Amino acid sequence: MNLKNIHNVYFVGIGGIGMSALARYFKFEGKHVAGYDKTKTEITNALEALGIQVSTNDNIAEISLEYLNKEQTIIIYTPAIPNSHAQLTYFRENDFNIYKRAEVLGLITKDTFCLGVAGTHGKTTTSSILGHLLAESGINVTAFLGGIAENYNSNLILKGNEITVVEADEFDRSFLQLSPDIACITSVDADHLDIYGEKEALQDSFIEFTKCIKPNGKLFVQEDIQLDGITYGFQETSDYHIKNIRIKHGAYVFEIVTPSKIIEDVQFYIPGRHNLLNGLVAFAMADIIGTPTDRLAKALGTFAGVKRRFSYQIKKTDFVFIDDYAHHPTEINALHQAVREMYPEKKVTAIFQPHLFSRTRDFADEFAESLAQFDEIILLEIYPAREKPIEGVTSSWLLNKIKNDQKQLIAKENLVNHVTTVQTDILLTVGAGDIGAEVEKIKNKLAVEH
Repeated sequence: MNLKNIHNVYFVGIGGIGMSALARYFKFEGKHVAGYDKTKTEITNALEALGIQVSTNDNIAEISLEYLNKEQTIIIYTPAIPNSHAQLTYFRENDFNIYKRAEVLGLITKDTFCLGVAGTHGKTTTSSILGHLLAESGINVTAFLGGIAENYNSNLILKGNEITVVEADEFDRSFLQLSPDIACITSVDADHLDIYGEKEALQDSFIEFTKCIKPNGKLFVQEDIQLDGITYGFQETSDYHIKNIRIKHGAYVFEIVTPSKIIEDVQFYIPGRHNLLNGLVAFAMADIIGTPTDRLAKALGTFAGVKRRFSYQIKKTDFVFIDDYAHHPTEINALHQAVREMYPEKKVTAIFQPHLFSRTRDFADEFAESLAQFDEIILLEIYPAREKPIEGVTSSWLLNKIKNDQKQLIAKENLVNHVTTVQTDILLTVGAGDIGAEVEKIKNKLAVEH
């Protein structure tokens, strides 16, 4: 498929964070772009503001005639769309050129110098940092992100096409469609067991991903991952490592040790030791392609974060409200570490919405243990996403496993009013479901109280 010969791009599931980045890209490339999603959101509203047609009606009649010309149109869909979807069924039955998002990313990036960011945690933050470092250093880069980078208020950084940055997503083995020149693996924790079945199958897929790296390419791995590559971490034995970490005025200040030099007094404003490692590997990947380290260090200090990744909503001396996307026990542990490091001896209340019945079932004990670390826990019902309920797997069942007396389960529709009764120093909203849609309401409600 030669994308240059394509005039029209239609997305089934255009409101997804990764899908919408592709929609933006094709719009900027001068293609006609439209798509379907089941509901209007901030993301779809932003796409419409760019002149992209978005329909919420699963009906062929909603699609403009130009997109029904299959010789000049490609269809891009997300695996989250059910097979029974009417539009997708029509495209399949009429032999349209249909691709998954990952396949299209592979087509776009195969003739570029591609940097791929893989790992069960940290992909979006790491790729956002990497895109920012390269853009700020004057590199002609396009970065496809799985979140909204605060510096750009977008999930697409478009500064040229010499280098591309992509998230190499293990879900549905999508990352095997890519062929990066340089890649990193941030973590290989068990996840997506609804797809893989066993942790070993997930680990095998990461090994397969390393084989997708182009000949003479480079692989960066965190120091505790048992794969051959350039290592990074906190230990002095790592090829790239961080040392002498201090906290000054709400920022980390530290030294980066590379194989050839030491960069002193680097500043980074995103809390959490896990985010320090995300910043380090982004720095390392940019360094190895020859980007000046003084520019990279300066750019690290100007990275403003990613929406829903330790995103401050209210930040006052007596009260802080933070929103975070964490939806796996390892991510919740990392969030807890970051909060405790920045706000020692403060009361921390976490509002958590579990994401997927299968993930809740597979990691129930780990979720219970990670959530119990907070001073108070408020659970919402499980966000199903693409799944149907699993008998016995409920938030009430999970709540009973949490060994902390300060816990309760409430309905999402009561959440906004309930938060005004919570006595706490630090309030967290946590999860990958539609809890994100409640954040602005909570913020507005609490702004009156505080």
